[in-house]
Amino acid sequence: MHSMFPASFSLLGDYVPEFASFPESASTFAERNDSVYWYITWICVAFFIPIGYCLFYFAWKYHKPKGAPAESQVSHNTPLELAWSILPSILLIWMFYAGARGFLDQRVPPDGGYELKVEAQKWSWLVDYGRGTYHPELHILLDEPTRLTMTSKDVIHSLYVPAFRAKKDIVPGRYNYMWFEPTIASEKVSDEELKQAKAWNKGNPAWDYDHHQFTPEGYRFFDLYCAEYCGKDHSMMQTQVVVHKTQEDLDAWIKEKSTRGEVPMEEWGQRLYQQRGCKGCHSIDGSSGTGPTWKDSYGAARDLTDGRSAAVDENYVRESILNPKAKIAKGFQPVMPSYKGQLSDDDIDSLIAFMKTLSKNYKPEPDKRSAAEEQKGAVEQKAAEDNSTATESGGEN
Repeated sequence: MHSMFPASFSLLGDYVPEFASFPESASTFAERNDSVYWYITWICVAFFIPIGYCLFYFAWKYHKPKGAPAESQVSHNTPLELAWSILPSILLIWMFYAGARGFLDQRVPPDGGYELKVEAQKWSWLVDYGRGTYHPELHILLDEPTRLTMTSKDVIHSLYVPAFRAKKDIVPGRYNYMWFEPTIASEKVSDEELKQAKAWNKGNPAWDYDHHQFTPEGYRFFDLYCAEYCGKDHSMMQTQVVVHKTQEDLDAWIKEKSTRGEVPMEEWGQRLYQQRGCKGCHSIDGSSGTGPTWKDSYGAARDLTDGRSAAVDENYVRESILNPKAKIAKGFQPVMPSYKGQLSDDDIDSLIAFMKTLSKNYKPEPDKRSAAEEQKGAVEQKAAEDNSTATESGGEN
């Protein structure tokens, strides 16, 4: 039972060090804010104890039996009254100054630094790293001031990183700003631990951040939450903050996420499903959500709110991604934002390829090569093999 006591006071639920009352201090704001908090706490304790003592002492000392006449207060102590009014006021002024200074420092970002755009929507985060690279994780640089330009697509959200002691509301229709400077880098787990985690996670399209406590690339992370209630899945609106030690390491991560490269389309589509907020509204197990499930969706007929029906094929999926208000599925609200300009044609094709793997309604097209083409290919392959054999025989002679 005693081990539960410190956990009940922790701001983080993933991992609680013994007797932890705050998450790790990982930014320049954290140390200052924690110091002000503890100063104010101990000042309050210093006043509470004597005041509580005097309260009970005077209640006992001046207690009168029932029916006894009360004594009138006919004198006062001016120096004492001035002391208990002026001295606490000095402490209150210091508290206000310390709080106001910290607030203003967090409101005014320094010149230069690392700038990123953050977009919030129900119920996911999206960070714009430039040149068409988007990702839900926030990756930043150690000891480098980071400035976030934030906006919301729907309702009010609030970006909160407990380890940085940084929080700012995000309002639709306008840009809000915040900044911080991380002081602790994210460590990477060993190759063996990462290998074991990938084996454990095999077959699950969603990487289990809570279980592993590191990203699919092996980086330890700090938690990022939405701290403003924003609807049904508000508690699921979380992502990760990774602090890179060097600019080279950060650039390499961004480059890896910028293009599909040699990754198969189905696998890339699965990654995009996780990274671009699709999983926040569309399930892949048939369960209901804000949007239609992707399970057995591709190749099926879908009823629309206007009474029509449409086949869920490549054209329908592409239109739903780029212009989601064009055809609204029956029983669902038109809340999906447009991804026009945010997903490349290859990204959309990869998402479609991933949807096909989830649907029993998808029937792969048969190979359209004619028998003559197949025979021609076999003849060419046989000729190549004969030529190779002749070459080897000539070399031996």
